[in-house]
Amino acid sequence: MITTDYATTLARYNRWQNRSLVAAASGLSDAARWQDRGAFFRSIAETLNHILWDDRVWLARLRGAEAEAAEIGARHPYTEAPRDWAAFVAARAASDDEILHWAEGLTPEDLAGVTAWQRGPEQVETPFAFNVVHLFNHQAHHRGQVHAMLTAAGATPEPTDLQMLLVQEAQA
Repeated sequence: MITTDYATTLARYNRWQNRSLVAAASGLSDAARWQDRGAFFRSIAETLNHILWDDRVWLARLRGAEAEAAEIGARHPYTEAPRDWAAFVAARAASDDEILHWAEGLTPEDLAGVTAWQRGPEQVETPFAFNVVHLFNHQAHHRGQVHAMLTAAGATPEPTDLQMLLVQEAQA
């Protein structure tokens, strides 16, 4: 399904895109970041917090730390998310570095395995590689929503095209 290189590339893409969105959102007022914009998670800040929350849940599951995942998952991603922008920015950057470090350590054997996790009261097992794809697909889906809200708010995040990651890295 996927390779370890795929996971590492998507982890780099995740970090690059989050930096772009956070930089664009940092140019807005706190009120503008939390303004209800009619999105599924209402605001820019709430959607970014949802992505962070879900990243933490799935990373714990993928590491085999279901107790940690359950504890994170029990927290409501809107009410217990960082309201302080500086705290969010720091948490997002730390999570992005953690995801990249984790992805760099994946092996083909990891990708061939399964992930056991709790879905409500039931224990389920799903293919590990499928869950890695979900982690990155979920991020991209909601970052697209944030990108649209930022653009509508007058901010200018970087392009989201995956190929631009290579251009950015070549320029760095």
